[in-house]
Amino acid sequence: MSAGAVDMSVTMGTVALKNPVMTASGTFGYAAEFRGGLRRRRLGGRVTKGISLRPRAGNPAPRICETAAGMLNSIGLANVGLEAFAAEKMPYLRSCGAAVVVNFFGEDESEYVECAARLSEIPGVAALEMNISCPNVKKGGIEFGREPQAAGRLVRECVAAAHVPVWVKLTPNVTDIVALAGACLDAGAGGLSLVNTLRGMAIDARARRPRLATKFGGLSGPAIKPVALRMVYEVHHAFPEAPISAIGGVASGEDAAEFMLAGATTVQVGTQSFVEPDAAVRVLRELEEFCAGQGVARVLDLRGVLQD
Repeated sequence: MSAGAVDMSVTMGTVALKNPVMTASGTFGYAAEFRGGLRRRRLGGRVTKGISLRPRAGNPAPRICETAAGMLNSIGLANVGLEAFAAEKMPYLRSCGAAVVVNFFGEDESEYVECAARLSEIPGVAALEMNISCPNVKKGGIEFGREPQAAGRLVRECVAAAHVPVWVKLTPNVTDIVALAGACLDAGAGGLSLVNTLRGMAIDARARRPRLATKFGGLSGPAIKPVALRMVYEVHHAFPEAPISAIGGVASGEDAAEFMLAGATTVQVGTQSFVEPDAAVRVLRELEEFCAGQGVARVLDLRGVLQD
């Protein structure tokens, strides 16, 4: 079978995508930073930086450092704010030829709900990705993302306020990811994004100082892939019909295939984009070639068929 013969289309809940490969929030800016790559129009979707009601400067520098097989970041959800995003960033995103999924967050419940309502009214937004899982800010996300009852209440309010599907991005820094996922699905989440970064630390032994100004940050990249795979598998096993967008160390087409076998419908390429701006395009090509080589006529036929 030739790669071109593979049906790469997927549906993430109610959102139709031309293929399952997306860029992950916080790793691809607002897309305009990566202008010049026409091949990126092939991607199924782009997930924006996290957007808040008001602009945020984020955490002090240094706020990013490399680690073995990964990266630590403590950006602190820096962004231009909702109004500037709608006026200045969304026009380019609408022209990119891929579904636009807007990641968002708030510092309290009312901000989450207002963001969900206002962002969902922007023309061209296909879905929202609700961040209740960021490990490097003092307010907001992570406070709601660890406790199923609190997460479910907040998700229910945001789903009611939004006019497009709401996907919920979950933290791996919990004891029971299945309970958290179940609470979000029961509250009406249109999909789940699994997983955000693992909380970590790096130290400069010679300077005897932490490498990040905030001491701790979120670990991403290939180092967290086994954890992400396990959590995607657990949630899919518990909720087979739940749409899952997998995140965590996706750097090749075979990585993407592994996550789909574990139960994901889509995958998001994140950290790899820092070292290879066209990584998501390559992952898409390799996934298509993998399917063709395995005789898989439809990429969704990979989903959840891992042989236990």
